[in-house]
Amino acid sequence: MRALLVILFVAVITLPVTANLAGRDGADPHAENRQLAALPRLDGTWASLRNYPAGFSAWFDDHFGFRSTLVRWSGDVRLFGLGVSPSRAVIKGGDGFFFYADDDAVEDYANVEPMTDAALANWRMAVARAQRWLDARHIAYVFAIAPDKHVLYDEDMPETIVRVGTVSRTDQLLTAIRDLGFSVDVRPGLFAAKATERLYQRTDTHWNDRGAFVAYQAIIRAVRLRVPNVPPEWTRDDFEPVAVDAESGDLAGMMGLRRVLREENLALVPRRMRRAVVVTPRGARPTDEEGFLVTEIPGSPLPRAVIFRDSFVSQMVPFLSEHFSRAVYAWQNDFDAALVEREHPDVVIQELVGRHLYGFTPSPELVPE
Repeated sequence: MRALLVILFVAVITLPVTANLAGRDGADPHAENRQLAALPRLDGTWASLRNYPAGFSAWFDDHFGFRSTLVRWSGDVRLFGLGVSPSRAVIKGGDGFFFYADDDAVEDYANVEPMTDAALANWRMAVARAQRWLDARHIAYVFAIAPDKHVLYDEDMPETIVRVGTVSRTDQLLTAIRDLGFSVDVRPGLFAAKATERLYQRTDTHWNDRGAFVAYQAIIRAVRLRVPNVPPEWTRDDFEPVAVDAESGDLAGMMGLRRVLREENLALVPRRMRRAVVVTPRGARPTDEEGFLVTEIPGSPLPRAVIFRDSFVSQMVPFLSEHFSRAVYAWQNDFDAALVEREHPDVVIQELVGRHLYGFTPSPELVPE
């Protein structure tokens, strides 16, 4: 009996390596929301030889035989059996919602630490300098903060996460710069629309088409106050609302359950033809999360735009791009005067997600006086 147990134990622990030697890769890049380690290469240099053991260890951790299956089984047991999230980066909420727990998202939800007077002054200086610099070049400026899912659906956050303060950093910053006249608060429109439909994905950190559309409308209205020849925002009558079964989002990937969980995607299908096309990078889709993405409307005399953004703008790109002959989307939080000078836009839109007010500090010195 002991011999049989020993044989069984050895068979089990050697099975993953045997699968690798047989040519089976245990990784499933689609199932996890991260870049898996690549197999290191030996190129004859001492550096490659020295770094090979650590690189191979990282590769094996991500690719050993049956790894993705074991990760999925582990996630299934913890989520469906024990009722807890399989990942520390994901919070299991109510009504089928999952919430992001990393990148200061929990701190932002709980309002654990208000911005100091010095931090608010630095923010005001940064955006005021950007405004002055743009005004001197007759370029309009619009600043917006995208709310995280936990802002709109705080009732679905676990009761174990207690809010410390009553005022968010978003509230503080928008109040501090309101008198400058270029900020737009997209939250009132989102809260009003929330009463009639779901605006954020359940298994993803981001809003769906319908949430992105509400934010887009608020931003374009603000743009048109400064650049009147920008066309009016599209309305919901321009779209057919549809609900389709779709693959789950980034939060499901963080739990290793992208192939297990599904998403009901509440999309908006345009009833009239969209004219804007992606020209950089070639072959990309408007919603692809590219670091530098450019759309154009061929032959259009419409104004031009530069948009400093993060991932929350990705879902807005198909909407925003219809208003500009050329729109340049740069994935960065800070203002980039050199990019603006190269592009000669009529308007600059700057957006960042609310939780980044914890980890990001703007640099006023990047804007020339």
